[in-house]
Formats: sequence, C-alpha cells, structure tokens
Amino acid sequence: MSEVQEFDAIIVGAGFAGVHQLIQFRKLGLKVRLLEAGGGLGGTWYWNTYPGARVDSENPIYQFSDPELYKDWNYTEKFPGWREIQQYFEYVDKKLDLSRDVSYNSRVVSAVWDDTTDRWTLTTEAGDVYRVQWLSLCTGIGSKYYIPPYKGLDSFKGEVHHTSRWPTDYDLKGKKVGVIGTGSTGVQFIQEIAPVVEHLTVFQRTPNLSLPMKQTKLDLEEQKKLKEYLYPIQFGRRNQTFSGYLHDLDMKPTLEATLEERVLNYEDKWEKGGFHFWIGSYGDIFFKQDANDVAYAFWRDKTRARINDPEMKDKLAPMKSPHPFGVKRPSLEQVYNQPNVALVDVNKTPIAEITPDGIKTSDGIEHKLDVLVFATGFDMVTGGITSIDIRGQDGVPIKEKWVNGVRSYLGLGSATYPNMFWIYGPQSPAAFSNGPSTIFTSEWIADCIKHCRENKISHIVPSKEAQDAWSEQLQQIASMGLWMGAKHSWYMGSNIEGKKVEILQFPGGVPAYYKAISDSVAKGYEGWTLKQATA
Repeated sequence: MSEVQEFDAIIVGAGFAGVHQLIQFRKLGLKVRLLEAGGGLGGTWYWNTYPGARVDSENPIYQFSDPELYKDWNYTEKFPGWREIQQYFEYVDKKLDLSRDVSYNSRVVSAVWDDTTDRWTLTTEAGDVYRVQWLSLCTGIGSKYYIPPYKGLDSFKGEVHHTSRWPTDYDLKGKKVGVIGTGSTGVQFIQEIAPVVEHLTVFQRTPNLSLPMKQTKLDLEEQKKLKEYLYPIQFGRRNQTFSGYLHDLDMKPTLEATLEERVLNYEDKWEKGGFHFWIGSYGDIFFKQDANDVAYAFWRDKTRARINDPEMKDKLAPMKSPHPFGVKRPSLEQVYNQPNVALVDVNKTPIAEITPDGIKTSDGIEHKLDVLVFATGFDMVTGGITSIDIRGQDGVPIKEKWVNGVRSYLGLGSATYPNMFWIYGPQSPAAFSNGPSTIFTSEWIADCIKHCRENKISHIVPSKEAQDAWSEQLQQIASMGLWMGAKHSWYMGSNIEGKKVEILQFPGGVPAYYKAISDSVAKGYEGWTLKQATA
C-alpha cells in the first residue's frame, strides 16, 4: 500500500463545483487536495467534447461570479461551446494557480470512515492513499456514462463510441453513422454531424421537445460595459428565480390569461430562445395538465412548421404529447430536414440486436453502419457518488443504502457519513438549474467547516430523522407535479434499468432550497448531529 498522505480536506472532481470548493477551502487555510479522474479541469467539459457539445445556459451566468475572474474573461457566444468552456477553465487555473493543489488522473475508488479518529481514508485507482477530516464530493450529476446492454454489441465490426468519451479530432465525413439516443446530447450531436456524414440513422425512443436556441455572437465592448454595472446584479439575481436563470416563472395560471395574452406571451418567450419558453413562462405547466396541454400545443405547432417531411413531423412533434412538456429538460435546436437523415422509432420497431454490420430492428431491417454512437446519457445524479465504494459509521456502502431510494439531508450530506458533503448532487436543485447558479452550496460547506473548526467540533452528520423528513418532503413536492408522466426521465432515474424511480433533485426551486439550507444554519445547524472534539 502507498504511503498515507495527510490532508485537512479532499475534493473529488474538478468541474465548476470542485474548483469553487478548492477556492473556498484555500480561503479557510485548509491543507487541501483535489483529486480528478481526468487529465484537466472542467468536469463534464473535460469529458464531453463530442461535435456540437455546448452549454444550454446563456451568458453571463455560466461562469464564476467573482469580479476578479469575470473582469478579464469574455465568452464569444451567447451559448458557449465545449472548447471555449475548456479555455475558461484554463484561464481560471492560470489566474489562481489551481493545478498546484490538484492530482490529475486520480480516480477515487473507495472512501472509508473511521469513527475513532473522525477521519476518512480514500484510495485511488492507482493505489494512492489519503487520510482527511473533510470530504467534498464534486462528482457532478452526469459523470458515470451509460451504455445499454444490447445483444450482439461485441460483434459489431465498425467503431463504437459513447459521446462522453469522444476521440480527439475524429472525422465522421463520408461515413454511415447510427446514433442511439435523442436526449440533449443526441440532439446536439445529430445536428452537428448531419451535414458531413454520408448517411445518418437516428434511433429514437422519445422525441425531444426541443426549443430554439437563438444563438448569437457576443460583442466584446458591450460585455465590458455590462461588467461595470449589470453583471453583479445578474449574478445576484440567480438565487431569486425558480431556476437560477435570469428569467423567472410567471405564476399567473395559464388558463386565467386571455387567449391573446397567452399567445403573445408564448411568442415573446419563443423569440427570445433558450429556456425562456420552459422556465420563463407560466409556472403551472409543471403541475396542471390542462395548462401543460396548452403549452405543448403551442410548441407542437411551432415545431411542426419547421419540419418538411409529414412522417417526420409525426415522429418528432406528434399531435398528442409523448409526456408532459417540461418534465424532462429540453434540448436546444434540432435538424431533420436533410435527405441523408433517417429516424427509426424504436417504440414501433425496437432494436433486436447489434450485428457485425449494423443494427437490426424487430421488423427484420438491418441498418448498415460504419460507426455506432451511443448518446445514451448517464446514471444521472447518483452515479458519480455510488461508483465510489463509500462506507460510513456502520460500514455499509452508500450504493447499497440507496438501492431503495436516495436519502439525504438538504441535498448536502447523508446520515452515517460524517464530514462528507456534496455539491449539486442528489436532492439538490441543480438539474432544474445549472452548476454555477447553484454553487452557493460550496460556500455553505466552507462556512460549516469554519464553524466546526472554530467551535472544536470534530464531526458533523445529518440525523436520520432530519434526513427522512427531507427526503419525504421532496417526494411530496414531486407528487404534486407531472414528473411521473415521463417514462424514461433521468430526473426520475427511470432512464437506467433497475434504478429506483423517484425524483432525484429538489423540485421546489432555487429560492426555497436556499432558504432551507440557510434556515438550518440559523437554527444552530438544525438536523445535524455535532460531535465535540475531545482534548
């Protein structure tokens, strides 16, 4: 076994959350190490470099809110692509010299708590061992990619890739490509490669209720002016809206608006692009079916008008909604108006097997392929945590405890796992928002550790009672909405076969969540058990 390395704190993961946590821990004067499985900063933007990969949050909110960082940085697009986001992380690294506290290519495989010493022992895949008091899991909501176990996959003679492990400088020009999956990744990938491949066959289970992006180039001088006044206002606004975006839900009931008022509202949101139509319009679409039906009808008619082929219209924007609009995160943009693109509805003709030459569907047709691409997503929200063998006070792996449902308190930690926190993980609001907008939990964790150190508290852990109450509250909020109307939703964990179907993120909005975690502190860390250090 490797020599044990002693630190005050370990951070796992180097995306927005991990980098922000490192900055916060440095301010506390902690001896800290960040362990990252990849070879660079960026988290999801280190791994997801497939053609078309870009963020669905518009400038300026998808960055750190520290003026020392944003004053010298300028995105060139309203919705930045992966290359530019990687460049942003390189800029932040250089500015703050982050890499001196980071161990790259260090995948954590286990974390074991010792109740006698109040310390975690972590082991990496390479055999490095660390002992720490504080553990912050910044593994993100989409770090464990998923490939369904299709029959015959190993027999395919062509190339197989998952979008989250895309090969560098790979050229698809002139190839016959098959794509399984039409979530956000699939839609981005499809629209980017369609013009260059010889033929593209898309295997779709559920149509993506995509929205127009309305991408634009950004003016450098205009950004400079905005930084002087508006940026602080915009960053402050993130904690005040339901989604953490700059636009907010309209709480006027859909059907109380006149037809004229409603149509003009919808048209305005549609023309603004991005998520305005989703989380900037009438809020009752999430819990009233009649309101949702009206929103879907508008979306359907707008979308069908953009599609040329009548059969494709029915596959991509059916007259009857495949699930309530908005209970799955929409993608931005879509393109099927090219003659070299075919769409296979796997509900009517399921994939029977993967053959040496392509994919055979249940109707006996073999779709010939050179390259097979899985845009099948991730074991979302929980996968990054459960892929690590984490054992707390009772020695039971957290993966086993969560088989029948996630349990956390405030979406920050879990009973029997002291001094372990996570940022935008299970039962936090991140999936209904974005990482930077919900990164305030990083500050909460740092403040908690500061409180413990100042008051000679050796460990802090959620009580089982508080954890059960929080988890039950989440499910009650979810039951008031239309979330269960989506059969294969990663919001509910139902995209992974055998996974417990439940709401995995806090659906009550960013302000309500922010208040909940703040109230716990104001009441003396209510719901947490604090252990006083012995002399």
